[in-house]
Amino acid sequence: MPRIRSICSALVLALAIALSGASPAAADHHLTDGTSVNLIAFHSDKCADVISASTADGAEIAQYDCNDGLNQLWRMNDLGDGYVELTARHSDKCLDVTSASDSNGAKVIQWTCNGGANQQWQIQDAGNGQVQLIARHSDKCLDVPSSSTDNGARLQQWDCHTGDNQKWELNLVSNPALPGLFADPNIVVFDDTYYLYPTTDGFAGWSGTQYRAFSSTDLVNWTDHGVILDLATDVSWADNSAWAPGIAEKNGKYYFYFSGGLASGNTAKHLGVAVSDSPTGPFTDALGEPLVPAGTYSGQAIDPAVYTDDDGQSYLYWGNGQAQQVPLNEDMISFDPDQVAIYDPPGYNEGAFVVERDGTYYFMWSENDTRSEDYRVAYATGSSPTGPWSDRVGVILQKDLSQGIKGTGHHSVVQVPGTDDWYIAYHRFAIPDGDGTHRETMIDRLYFEPDGSIRPVVPTLEGIAPI
Repeated sequence: MPRIRSICSALVLALAIALSGASPAAADHHLTDGTSVNLIAFHSDKCADVISASTADGAEIAQYDCNDGLNQLWRMNDLGDGYVELTARHSDKCLDVTSASDSNGAKVIQWTCNGGANQQWQIQDAGNGQVQLIARHSDKCLDVPSSSTDNGARLQQWDCHTGDNQKWELNLVSNPALPGLFADPNIVVFDDTYYLYPTTDGFAGWSGTQYRAFSSTDLVNWTDHGVILDLATDVSWADNSAWAPGIAEKNGKYYFYFSGGLASGNTAKHLGVAVSDSPTGPFTDALGEPLVPAGTYSGQAIDPAVYTDDDGQSYLYWGNGQAQQVPLNEDMISFDPDQVAIYDPPGYNEGAFVVERDGTYYFMWSENDTRSEDYRVAYATGSSPTGPWSDRVGVILQKDLSQGIKGTGHHSVVQVPGTDDWYIAYHRFAIPDGDGTHRETMIDRLYFEPDGSIRPVVPTLEGIAPI
């Protein structure tokens, strides 16, 4: 994918602000745990590279012509106190000064992350969009020996100076909202706190069993509350395929709608509901059986979403291949089958989601297959939570190959309470090596035009600033 060198200065500014403890809202881009960058030597325009893409402890770091290799991609982990770990994406090992040496010329290697001060780096603004990387244990800088411009020149630490061979450009490759592989995010707000409930991704055949919850007060800094429901241990009728949940609150209880199947070779998926006294769980299966058993309606019983109208009535939406929609009963764990309606717009695949603004209801969905780079979001409008819905209005979120962004879809939308500010959470192929089972969660702005139509979303590599 192309290197986005034009944002480097903004990236350095964001880092300087974030690491100094100042408010990040002033920065053009705010970086969070999980940000992935190339480290580009300013004097040579070459990338910090784990030699031969080795995954072994002790593998040396050199400079090499920049490419799309994961051995040139470094994930940032903010440690606080102005320091970060830099982890090689291909190996999950940390940028490390060998043997915690404090000597000039000590080799820079990768090593299993252990929290040592020789794996902690201060990012210091060097001006003009460059930074210095300073090892915490030695107070020495990451350095290309003798200002070499050769491929394969091994990196070292050296007393800090103003030479260009100690200046680095940070090329932003990806800054997901959540570190790691997560998809199908359902975003909601309860009592001025935002919550994300995604699919835990990275499993062949989407075979993960666990759901997690994340919370934030600013839509950027997320707290991981761990596993809130595990199909393998908490549900009697499913042990596989924990996909794309939805959630709603009523009378102090939280109702978690989820998909599940069996790992025994049966591909049928059921829809269930669990309940908790807290939005971060733990959740308990409310019925001991599916809310919507597989085969009850055409298409797969997956991808639940809930919309609650101003009158307190909640509606459940689900379905792959066609969308089912129905008012939920007062107990939130049942509905009248006679009230189930079908909506099947051209291009509909899955991932239905509904919001309301100024009396107009927006029914949104994902088109194409999640394994396709053309996975995208479209919408229609209506006058009630169950329509009737208009013809398909158009696409509001799709790939941007100029940034290496593919497979944008299975979204949800949240409004900042008391404002007309809206945000869209969605997944995309993890950058740069992702696919339909290796996806990352993003949040970007969503805008409405004066006529009430939804402006096409501009997907970004960097995400949003804190609200």
